[in-house]
Amino acid sequence: MKKIYFLFVSLVLLCCKTNPSVVTETTDSSSKKIEINYKVSESEVSDFLKYLSSDELEGRETGTKGIEKAAVFLEDFLKKNNVKPYFASYRDTLTNFKLPAYNIVGVLEGTDPVLKKEFVVLSAHYDHIGKEKKQQADVINNGANDDASGVTAVAQMAEYFAKTKSNKRSILIVFFAGEEKGLLGSKSLVPKLKKRDFNLYTQLNIEMIGVPMKRDFLAYVTGFDKSNMAQKINEYTGKNTIGFLPKEAEYKLFYRSDNYSFFEAFGKPCQSISTFDFENFEFYHHVSDEFKVMNIPHITAFVQELLPAVTQITITPTKEITMN
Repeated sequence: MKKIYFLFVSLVLLCCKTNPSVVTETTDSSSKKIEINYKVSESEVSDFLKYLSSDELEGRETGTKGIEKAAVFLEDFLKKNNVKPYFASYRDTLTNFKLPAYNIVGVLEGTDPVLKKEFVVLSAHYDHIGKEKKQQADVINNGANDDASGVTAVAQMAEYFAKTKSNKRSILIVFFAGEEKGLLGSKSLVPKLKKRDFNLYTQLNIEMIGVPMKRDFLAYVTGFDKSNMAQKINEYTGKNTIGFLPKEAEYKLFYRSDNYSFFEAFGKPCQSISTFDFENFEFYHHVSDEFKVMNIPHITAFVQELLPAVTQITITPTKEITMN
């Protein structure tokens, strides 16, 4: 009996070790929560963000050699992690910008024959504002927080789903160009998706999550009262993950990032998630927005905490996130 018991335990441990997609779902009358056996790598977060916000990329202004290097980096990352191109290639050319510029778009097909026809969009913008024109000691706006941090988070989520194959719905991974030029990347992409009868469920756009807030919640969503997204994410994580930030409503941030282009086109819950609260980061559009001021443990913990919620969003039998 003891030999059989130890054999059983060994097999269980082996399965858990070799299959990162093993999930445990716990439910009660008030919550629905998934626990996942997957750990986000802090060193991978650090390495990815460090390169994307490096001087080599010269501030990633749309249409420059610097953002071209960033595009190649993101293409290579998606290819390495077996995320397929959504179009003929990873590059989606902007139709509303005079110089060559590209969104980088990948897709992870859902595992359910019915639900895979519905899409969850995970996105962030990889462009920034480039170089300062006036002479000064540092002229490169590296954009570590804005929004290399968000791109890093989305990349880590893409890697998780590529490895675990735990998404029943399909996931569109989008890294936008042209956000700093007026949401050009998202404005260019949505008409192409509409022509394909793109069946959007919801969009989670990640924007400026490089430093933590001193609040009793991890992050906030823009347009808090427009849908039940915040409440559902908290239900799925079993934590006070998303809260309401009055400054977000005051500055109307819902309309100022790439989620708005999707909301305007599809009328579905499309919101940005951020930890920039106007008190915790003083280098917005500043040359000091650099890798060295980013909180890598926080970014890693942010992704780790969101993974159960994003997983649940991709597997619920019905569309639980709805407009208010």
